[in-house]
Amino acid sequence: MTDSAATTELPQLELLESCDALPTAAKARTAPNHHRPVYIETYGCQMNVADTEVVASILSDAGYRIVDSPEEAKIILINTCAVRENAEERVIGRVGQLHGLRRTQPDLTIGVLGCMAQHLTDTLPQRAPFVDLVAGPDAYQRLPELLAQTADETLLDTRLSRTENYVGIDPARKDGTNAWVTIIRGCDKFCTFCVVPYVRGRERSVPSDEILRQVRDLARAGFREVTLLGQTVNSYDDGQRDFARLLDEVAEIDGVDRIRFTSPYPADFNEATIDAIARLPQVCPSLHLPVQSASEEQLEIMRRGYTIAEYRDLVVRLREAIPDLALTTDIIVGFSGESDDDFQKTVDLMEEIRFDSAFMFRYSERSGTFAHKNMPDDVPDDVKAARLHQIIELQEGISAQMNQQWIGRTVEVLVEGKSRRPGPDGQPTFFGRSPQGKVTIIREPAQMNDLVQVRIDRVTSHTLYGTSEL
Repeated sequence: MTDSAATTELPQLELLESCDALPTAAKARTAPNHHRPVYIETYGCQMNVADTEVVASILSDAGYRIVDSPEEAKIILINTCAVRENAEERVIGRVGQLHGLRRTQPDLTIGVLGCMAQHLTDTLPQRAPFVDLVAGPDAYQRLPELLAQTADETLLDTRLSRTENYVGIDPARKDGTNAWVTIIRGCDKFCTFCVVPYVRGRERSVPSDEILRQVRDLARAGFREVTLLGQTVNSYDDGQRDFARLLDEVAEIDGVDRIRFTSPYPADFNEATIDAIARLPQVCPSLHLPVQSASEEQLEIMRRGYTIAEYRDLVVRLREAIPDLALTTDIIVGFSGESDDDFQKTVDLMEEIRFDSAFMFRYSERSGTFAHKNMPDDVPDDVKAARLHQIIELQEGISAQMNQQWIGRTVEVLVEGKSRRPGPDGQPTFFGRSPQGKVTIIREPAQMNDLVQVRIDRVTSHTLYGTSEL
């Protein structure tokens, strides 16, 4: 979600060794669009998941049929992430693998959507010449027209917009407990390492009346939890409502039991927002607060817009105002010029603040960013790897200790469904999340969307386990 938000780990896939032996992009397709089956595969953060729901809605309204597997499809769309370089390589490998379906479906259309499509506009057609369509995150309303035009040459539509917010489009959501609601698109921060402003455009807030309409519809549809999304979600202001007021009005909607949001930007927190989180019972005591580094020098060259002293002060104010707050973060190691002392400051901050969990990355250059153009990637790969390994081990221990405090306590869990693994007795178990966002395994049967009181008797660094109190 944020500049180094977690991305879905893609399967380890390789490009087919001889793609030239397969049919190339089909020549000028003339099949009617009505009921043409479309398979959409999504990688990346919650924003990408929400965008896929928008794409599915647009295509369904245009007469296409969304299917659950690539083998069923005549059109395959890969919605992608550009935050990490290895994610791009794996997606290209995945596209190459899907190209193999043309052995039996020579008229198959393959498209790449989203951040990676935007980022690799100039090179993707050469790297994956069998791709028919490349469309950026502001081009989704034009997809029906683009798919109708797909021909021998790759079609590109990666124009960024200062106004596109997909107002009036109801995302095609699957049944569940939580619904993603995008409230702000793009980013104006331009951190030196981050590609997001270049692939998602400038910051613009979705009209608040549209957000409230969506949430009312979601509540009527039975969703008990909504997550408000944005690259810098707490920067929201549409001229009628700022972020704090929006939280107040979403909380007033009947049927919404839980409100989450991600990811806030540390420099954009104000007292009104902290007060709203503390005051509104619907707003969950769970915050993802990216720090990236605890070195003042590193934060400055990253252009993060805050000092580590300001970050510490914000954490103190949040924890004083919000009881049982769960705090998570993003950390980058090995950014340009990071010294042993810079890195140690990050380690010290982790031990001091004790995050519940963290998304941790070693720095990799992203073409087009300020850092790529102007800063050396001068920390050796083996040093980056060693630093990453060290903080992962440290955080695993801290996460386990933070979860220990829940043993013997009762938490309210919003049930999401049946767990993949049975209990020790072989009987099925069920899972959901606590208000702090912690995955909780329940031993007794439970129904999706139920709120269940669960007494915790065992924990790991990632999960709580307990028994429902009937």
